[in-house]
Amino acid sequence: MNVLMVIAPENFRDEELFHTKEQLEKAGAEVTIASRDTNTCSGMLGGEATPDISLRDVDADDYDAVVFVGGSGSSVYFNNPATLQLAKDANEAGKVIAAICIAPSILANAGLLKGKKATSFASQQGNLISKGADYTGDGVTTDGNIITADGPGSARDFGRTIARAIKS
Repeated sequence: MNVLMVIAPENFRDEELFHTKEQLEKAGAEVTIASRDTNTCSGMLGGEATPDISLRDVDADDYDAVVFVGGSGSSVYFNNPATLQLAKDANEAGKVIAAICIAPSILANAGLLKGKKATSFASQQGNLISKGADYTGDGVTTDGNIITADGPGSARDFGRTIARAIKS
């Protein structure tokens, strides 16, 4: 199981990266971290992560799942053409696509949530609904190959849910 986790260069949400990654690795996944470049990224709570790969070098076909980590910094990807294309490519290839906190707006803006059940941090509810999502407000929501979560408190459950989806 190969999982790509996409984080913002600054202000990714620490738990959403580290707790989710921990659960994926416990389940046997090999986790690759990607960001805008491979410089060290900083979390909102002071954590740091050094990406393994730059987003421009990512090929969705190399992964079983693509996970977009939230935190206030992830808004840099809301309308980023390369990030939206990555989400679309992963979806077209039938990969598991996951996003937590405000990051489900990346999936909504890529057109992937139309007619799908989804959740997010409350601040993104309006955007998801405006892009055709059936907003649940749950901690973690799965609809087909798409998994969304509401925020840091759901990060471990989010990670376990992604691991189960890849294995099934």
